[in-house]
This record gives sequence, structure tokens and C-alpha cells, in this order.
Amino acid sequence: MAFSRSDVVALLESARVVLGPMAGVTEAPFRGICKRMGAGLTYTEMVSAKGLHYNPDAAISRGLLSFSPDETPCAVQLFGADPQMMAEQARGLVERYGEDVALIDINMGCPVSKVVAKGEGSALMRQPALAAEIVSRVAEATGVPVTAKFRKGWDESDANAVEFAKRMQAAGAVALCVHGRTRDQFYHGKADWDVIAAVKAAVSVPVIGSGDVFSAADVLGMLERTGVDAVMVARGAQGNPWIFAQARALIERGEELPPPTGLERIDMAREHGAALVAFAGEQAFVRMRKHVAWYVKGLPGATYLRDRVFEAADYRALDGLLVEYRAFVASRRSGSGAS
Repeated sequence: MAFSRSDVVALLESARVVLGPMAGVTEAPFRGICKRMGAGLTYTEMVSAKGLHYNPDAAISRGLLSFSPDETPCAVQLFGADPQMMAEQARGLVERYGEDVALIDINMGCPVSKVVAKGEGSALMRQPALAAEIVSRVAEATGVPVTAKFRKGWDESDANAVEFAKRMQAAGAVALCVHGRTRDQFYHGKADWDVIAAVKAAVSVPVIGSGDVFSAADVLGMLERTGVDAVMVARGAQGNPWIFAQARALIERGEELPPPTGLERIDMAREHGAALVAFAGEQAFVRMRKHVAWYVKGLPGATYLRDRVFEAADYRALDGLLVEYRAFVASRRSGSGAS
């Protein structure tokens, strides 16, 4: 049975914390790990409607539209500025993947220059009528729930998130996600949680908050301060999928789970690497390098390991470094008398 509007509402009310889409990071194996750790919903990396139109096999071959059995149904995030093309490609995705697709999320927040230059991503916040038409056309074409992700605004002089949210709701969006930075900020400076609260107060559909969420305490803090229905974790999950279990424990039971040990972090890096290579082939080890650096950040000898990881010639060498490093960390724990 396909996802419905009420399913999305119920999911966000129960999930409270979701994994945000990140290009080059949230591939299916990592999404599966985060779902297992407690992420209530996962999103694909953003997929270009124009790319699907002109070269549909590219997105499929790159694994952008592959799902982990552990995560379905999953949200598919599309970006584009042509309403007809967006509608056609969204309909094609739903026809192809069926019930694996929980909802279609439309990216209106990406600040990257090459995206914005084409009128896509956060550039749509400067064209709310066009953005609304995209939402409406996609919803009509697919019959599945449609959501929209956007920012505080283009810049501080044009911080139109509240009015923009109202237009997206009127166009048929069943839920909204707002990131508390302007496009001009990219990912710098401080996220404005007050604008997220203002969006939540202005609409009746569920709202997901995003920005400056790097710990379970941040998740709870955003929920309490803004009243949002759920919190999106993006960069805070890099090398730290445990954040979802920690957040759920804090929200649901008031329990503060301990951070993962160094050995647990290394073991997860190895699990992640093996899953990524099995999913995308041997050369995927190159993309795993950055994940390893995130997993071991702050551990003893991490800088030395990171330098060697980025010199690794293949997956076997990369995993071998992690095996050696695990033994090093274990010996330090044993020598210190840690249990």
C-alpha cells in the first residue's frame, strides 16, 4: 500500500528525528545504518530531474536511486526548476520504484552555485509562484505525498521563509523542512531557530527543523524551542550514526546514552566500508575515505591514520589500516586499565 498524507504525519510524529540528504554522503548503505540506529526517515541524495530526463541511466548507475532493504520506504529528493519536467520525472520514479518511495521531497534549499545558477535549489525561494507550481504539479502527477525543503531565505534582506512556507502548504505540500540559514550563509554562521519556530506557527502541516544539530541535546533543544514535529540531522550524522539512538533515548525516556567507544567507532567504519563496496563496487573505497576520517575524529592517532587513509590505493589497504588502528586503540585501552 502506498504512503499517504496521514502516513507521513504519523511517521514524523513518531520518528522525531530523521536523516537529511547529503550529496556524496547519504548513499544507501549509510542510510541503512542510520535507519537501524533510529532515524525515522531517510532521504536519497538529491537527484536532478533534468539529469533523469536526459540521461536516466546515470542516476541509476551512480546508485542515487538504490535503496537499502533496511530503510524503505524512503524519501526521494528531486531538484529542478521546470514544473513539467519535475512532474514527469517524479511520476516515473513512483512508477519504477513503487512502495519503496515514501514521498517526493523537492529541494528548494541547496545553496551550491552551479545549482542556483540554473534557477534550482534555493534560487526557487526568489520565485515562490514557480516553486508553488512545481509542488502542485508533482503532487498531481504522482499521487504520493510531496514535501519541500527550503531555507530561511535568499539573504537577510529577503528572509521570506514564513510566507514561502504558506505558499508551499497551499500548493499541496504535506510537510515542510526549513533550514535556519539563508542561501548567502551556505553552512556558515549560526542557524536561526527562531525562523523555524515562526514557520511552525504559521502553517498547519508538519514541519521539520534543520540546522546546527550535532548532538542528542541539540535535537531535544530544537524540538522544545521551535515546536517542530521532527528534527533533521545532516552533518551531525557524519561519522556518528549513533546520534539517532541517542536522540530517541533522550526524547522518549529522558535517558542519556553514552557515546560510542573508540572500538565501536572503528568497527562501524569497517562495517560501513564493507557495505559501501558491496553496494557500489571496489572503487567506492575512495568515497569511504572521508567517512573514515569522520568516524575516528578525536581518537588518539587519528590525524596520522587519516593521512594514511587518504593514501590507500584500494579497499583492502583501507580496511587493513582500520584493522591495525583498532589494535592500536585496543592496546591503549588495555594499557590504561579501561574495561
